Amino acid sequence: MNKPIVRDAFFLSQESEEATKADLPVAQDLEDTLKANRERCVGMAANMIGYRKKMIIVATGLADMVMINPVITEKSEPYDTEEGCLSLPGTRKTTRYNRITVRYLDKKFDEHIQRFSGYIAQIIQHECDHLTGKLI
Repeated sequence: MNKPIVRDAFFLSQESEEATKADLPVAQDLEDTLKANRERCVGMAANMIGYRKKMIIVATGLADMVMINPVITEKSEPYDTEEGCLSLPGTRKTTRYNRITVRYLDKKFDEHIQRFSGYIAQIIQHECDHLTGKLI
C-alpha cells in the first residue's frame, strides 16, 4: 500500500526496532510507496512511512532492493556531500563513504553480506541513518 510520507521530526528521530518475519508487510508498503514517489525518491526507510522497524528500500537502477535489519560493517573513502530527504525540507551537509559493506536480510530472511560503492552506497547510508534516528 502506498503510505503517506512522515514529516514529524520527533517520530523520525527515534531509533527503529529490529524487524521480524511478522513485519514483512512493511516491505510491500515500502515497495509501493517508493514506486509512487519514484520521480523524487531513490530510497526510503520504514520510519518514513510510519513504521519504527529496521527496514529500508533502495532503488539500485536494476531493481528495488529491500534490506531488513541492515548493518554497515565496513566503510572507506569518506567524502562530504549535501542530501535532501522526502521527510525533511531542504538539503543538509553530511559525510558519506564511497565504499561500504552491508550485512542484511532479504525478504526471505536469508542473510547477505554485500559491498556497495558510489551513489548506491550513499543511498544506503542515508536510509540506515534513518533507522538510528539520525536526521541529516
